[in-house]
Amino acid sequence: MSIYKLKPRFQALLRPLVKRLHASGATANQVTLLACAISVALGLWLFFARPAAAAFALVPIWMLVRMAFNAIDGMLAREHHQQSRLGAFLNELTDVVSDAALYLPFALVAPFSPFWVGTVIVLAGLSEFAGALGPTVGASRRYDGPLGKSDRAFAFGALGLYVALGWPMPQAVSWLMPLLAAGVAWTIVNRVRRALAEPAARPGNP
Repeated sequence: MSIYKLKPRFQALLRPLVKRLHASGATANQVTLLACAISVALGLWLFFARPAAAAFALVPIWMLVRMAFNAIDGMLAREHHQQSRLGAFLNELTDVVSDAALYLPFALVAPFSPFWVGTVIVLAGLSEFAGALGPTVGASRRYDGPLGKSDRAFAFGALGLYVALGWPMPQAVSWLMPLLAAGVAWTIVNRVRRALAEPAARPGNP
């Protein structure tokens, strides 16, 4: 199960906006880079400026908007013939960079351990790498859960809202990051296993 399965409905809601953006001359790569720039700026500002806890409310807001950006750039690429080799690299690399930047500020939130936040960041990058490697073994690009990009966005967005509201953070909450790390590790295993289970594409086959 993964929130990613809701993507087609989300795309249907965004399609009128995508058409207007295309008509205005916007490109998929521009949307991709803009989403990454905002993610990095927000994450680094929260980490280095250390504003009041209420500022973490920006995390769930941006996570939702970023999901829209990610859907929009994909629709511009596929439905408006903007696919490119550069776009394929940007799509994968900017997601990893953005995730790392947005998760980083939680290393400052007690009682979370910076080590475990860092572990989640590393595993999240590896999970996207595992998914992107699917085509190299003749399989599809894998988006399996349980903690794919959309699922992680929901988890960290909910956590950001919790922090912003100033609700208590007992020591037991420190186990949340190890649990998230385990979920992402499971995601990596699922993506590799299911990619290997797919029939390998043969030359000449559709």
